[in-house]
Amino acid sequence: MSRGKYLFPQVMEYYPSWVFDKAVKIYNADYHVRVSSSAMCRYLLFGQLSGCKSLNDISLVLKAHEKHLYQMGFPEGIVDSSSLSRANESRDYRIYEDLGMWLIKMVGPKYAKEPIPDVYLPGWEVFAIDSTTISCSIKLASWALGKYSKGGIKMHTVLNLRGSIPDQIYITDSRWHDSNYLDAIKPNPWAIYTMDKAYLDFDALYKLHKANCFFVTRPKTPLKYEVVERNYNVNEAVGIVGDCVIRLTGYKSKTLYPENLRIVEYLDTESGEVIMFITNNMDLGPLVIANIYRNRWQIETFFKWIKQNLTIKALWGYSKNAVQTQLWVAICAYLLLAWIKVDLKSPLSVTEIATIVEVSILSKADIRELIRAPEPLTINQDVNELTIF
Repeated sequence: MSRGKYLFPQVMEYYPSWVFDKAVKIYNADYHVRVSSSAMCRYLLFGQLSGCKSLNDISLVLKAHEKHLYQMGFPEGIVDSSSLSRANESRDYRIYEDLGMWLIKMVGPKYAKEPIPDVYLPGWEVFAIDSTTISCSIKLASWALGKYSKGGIKMHTVLNLRGSIPDQIYITDSRWHDSNYLDAIKPNPWAIYTMDKAYLDFDALYKLHKANCFFVTRPKTPLKYEVVERNYNVNEAVGIVGDCVIRLTGYKSKTLYPENLRIVEYLDTESGEVIMFITNNMDLGPLVIANIYRNRWQIETFFKWIKQNLTIKALWGYSKNAVQTQLWVAICAYLLLAWIKVDLKSPLSVTEIATIVEVSILSKADIRELIRAPEPLTINQDVNELTIF
């Protein structure tokens, strides 16, 4: 990346235009349009990376820098917010979804050796499953029905805990129950999936088990079971107070999951509460099981990054197509930053890089210098400092 180049084109060097152009042809997205899909993608990515809160903000910023748009990576020139809005409403969101899925397959393996805190499982794939809900007006987005006559869009995500890279994403209205997503995912054999108790569906968990996958979750209370085998060699010094193999005894649960399960009990020293984990893995150490579930917080951090550091809090359109377009553009922007982080070997987190890019997007700074490791602060001890008192 050369000096004297605007930051946005430096980020877009990682943008695979040929992948997007291929999707545009597949879905015939450029048929009878005034603004090409390629230009639309750049405008929307710019809006996400610069923190613009609305389509009008994108148009306003570009108009203010009209003389430099070509150098900034916009050869098509300025665009008005109404054109952006019409394109979001009508242009097939799957062109952005295909781009996002390609980036997932490209960026994910680059983090394959990324360590998981307190979990040493080299070569294992470990995923967290959860969802986040984005509230919206039921009058504006009538398709996104939610609870209590409120509108909401739910983004279900499978997140690779190595690098916090999304592996699968599914978007529904907020009425869709989380446990239904277990039937929709495509499980990776021999991978470990961790999720909260909202996903405790024994029928779906047994399908994961039959697909040679492992899961770590928390049981709902009360859970009816009998102990088949108990491990008395537990280490209370690290918080493990129980480890046993169980068989479900509830009429419905034992029918849906007829094989043995394992329960690990962990004492939270801060709250004094004993937390129970349920898993189908009989071989991993109990502390590893507890730490796998503890790392589920990474998906909460990912949702926070997506909502706060990338712009989806304020919707850019209210049709189902417009909302899905905005979510997939936000995910694509996140993946581009994650790619830059690993390619340039930056010690900063993706959220820190996103903050730097947002405030420097219109500058000509070299991105390598912006995201490199900060130099340690040195204090000259020979300087005579003024005393206040």
